[in-house]
Amino acid sequence: GALQKEGHSARILSPEEAERLAKDKVLVSEFKQLKLEKEAQKNWDLFYKRNSTNFFKDRHWTTREFQELKACREFADQKLTILEAGCGVGNCLFPLLEEDLNIFAYACDFSPRAVEYVKKNALYSPERCKVFQCDLTKDDLLENIPADSVDVVTLIFVLSAIHPDKMHLVLKNIYKVLKPGKCVLFRDYGLYDYAMLRFKSGSKLGENFYVRQDGTRSYFFTEEFLSRLFKAEGYEQVVNEYVQRETVNRKEDLRVPRVFLQSKFQKP
Repeated sequence: GALQKEGHSARILSPEEAERLAKDKVLVSEFKQLKLEKEAQKNWDLFYKRNSTNFFKDRHWTTREFQELKACREFADQKLTILEAGCGVGNCLFPLLEEDLNIFAYACDFSPRAVEYVKKNALYSPERCKVFQCDLTKDDLLENIPADSVDVVTLIFVLSAIHPDKMHLVLKNIYKVLKPGKCVLFRDYGLYDYAMLRFKSGSKLGENFYVRQDGTRSYFFTEEFLSRLFKAEGYEQVVNEYVQRETVNRKEDLRVPRVFLQSKFQKP
């Protein structure tokens, strides 16, 4: 089970954890870093080839965690247009479409294979959603979505997979399709999450940025970094806070500290 801890402060490391992170100074070579950037799409495509649609659980928690999906309506049955940026195989998209019949969703992903899985899903309907392949750092969203037409953009465990130097390009791209006064709902890995502490020496790409064994990458956000990133692209901050959870494995008597950043940024 997962236990939510009270408070929204950053996680404090134990002395052992702090020492281990401090010692991990060796960065992956520049040659390998360039190769990882070049092969990012291929690595995510291989990830979906290996795991099919079985890796991530369906995210039925989205409407519970993001009450804004209900709150941003002016009346109960108002039709909403959403964009799920980085939809994967639809673990968030399809539960949302099932729970809320008054949503039309645009959805895109970096991986062509993931997009194919979405299209093959029995719940996929062109009347209710439009899915397309897209590299959010360079493919213009306006080719698939009208300007200023989206009520809510969800950016859930997506930005962390992108090189920090290119994250602003994603936010700039999304800004163009978002209606004024509407928002981006963000959730991703926070600083000192358990996943960050598990990386072995030789996995570090930069500050808070690591590569997994399969070549996919992960960044761990601080509140300050995320806030600067969004504000630099013209967004206003509504909420930006850490969510700390403790996942308990009762069989192995293991307590795992999870840290996420959950935020909401608005286009003025």
